[in-house]
Amino acid sequence: MGSPFNIVLWEKDSITAQKHADACFKLIDSLNHIFSNYDTTSELSHINQQAGVRASQASPLMWELIELSKNAYDESEGSFNFALGPITYLWRKARHEKVFPTQFQVQEKLKLCQFKNIQWNAIQHSIYLPQQGMQLDFGGIGKGYIAQKVIQLLRQRGITMALADAGGDIVVSDSPVNEKGWKIGINIPEQAEELLPTVLRIKNISVATSGDVYQFMEHKGIKYSHIIDPNTGYGVTSLRNVTVIAKDGATADWLATACSILPISKAKKVAQSQKAELLITTLYQGKVRRYATKGFDTYFK
Repeated sequence: MGSPFNIVLWEKDSITAQKHADACFKLIDSLNHIFSNYDTTSELSHINQQAGVRASQASPLMWELIELSKNAYDESEGSFNFALGPITYLWRKARHEKVFPTQFQVQEKLKLCQFKNIQWNAIQHSIYLPQQGMQLDFGGIGKGYIAQKVIQLLRQRGITMALADAGGDIVVSDSPVNEKGWKIGINIPEQAEELLPTVLRIKNISVATSGDVYQFMEHKGIKYSHIIDPNTGYGVTSLRNVTVIAKDGATADWLATACSILPISKAKKVAQSQKAELLITTLYQGKVRRYATKGFDTYFK
C-alpha cells in the first residue's frame, strides 16, 4: 500500500524464524492485493473501476474492512472518510509532479468523495459507487489492519514475541526477552530524526503516529500534509504530530488520521470513546506543546 513493512520476531533458530517471516510476507502480499490502490489488479481497484457501471461483490476480508471503515466514519463524525480516493490520488500525483492543484481541480474531485452516495447491500455484501470517477481509499486504515493480521498469524504459529510495522502503524504482541515492553520512539513535530526524550513501552497493543514530516507539499509558504481534510479537500496545515495507542491496528490507524483533522478537544473525546490514548504535539515558537488523554503518560518510560 505504498509503504515499507517490517517484522521483528523472536524464535530459537534462524531457519524457523525465516519460515515464519516468509509466511507473514505471503499474507501481506495477499492482503495488499485486496486493499491497495497502488495495485491496478487489486480487488479495491476493481471496485473503483466499476464506479458508475455496476455493483461489486466484496470478498469476506474486503467486507470486514468496509464495515470497520464505515464505523470509523461514523465515530469520527466524517473526519475519517475512505471515499476520498479521487482527492488523495490528485494530491499524490501533485506531490510526485510538484505541481500544486488548482482550486477548480480540488473542488471537482471533492464532488466525487461524498460518502453518503455510496450504496451498500449488507445481505449480499456488495458495494456500488454510483458516480464514475468515485474511488475508495483504505490508506488511513488498511496498513494497521494488515499489521494486526500479521500478529494474529504469528500467534497462530506459536510466536508470542513480535512486532509488525506497516509504515509507522505498529502492532506488537508480548514483550521481547528481558524487556518490559517494546520501545517505541515518537519524533518531535517537523523533525524526522529527533525524538521526544521519553519512549513508549508497549505490549499486546497497537500504536500509530501521523504527521507531515515525510509526505507533504509546500505552496506559497504553507505546508500541506498528506492527510486530507474531507471538508476542504486540502491537506491539513496544523503541523501537529498525532500518536494513538489502541487495542488493535485498524483502530489506531484511523484514529491517527481522524485526530489529525479534528479540533484537539474533539480528537481527545473521539479517542476516549474508542478506549484509546492520544498524544498530540505541536511546535509553537520553537517549543513543543503537548495535549494528551489522561492515560497516555502511563505508557511513557
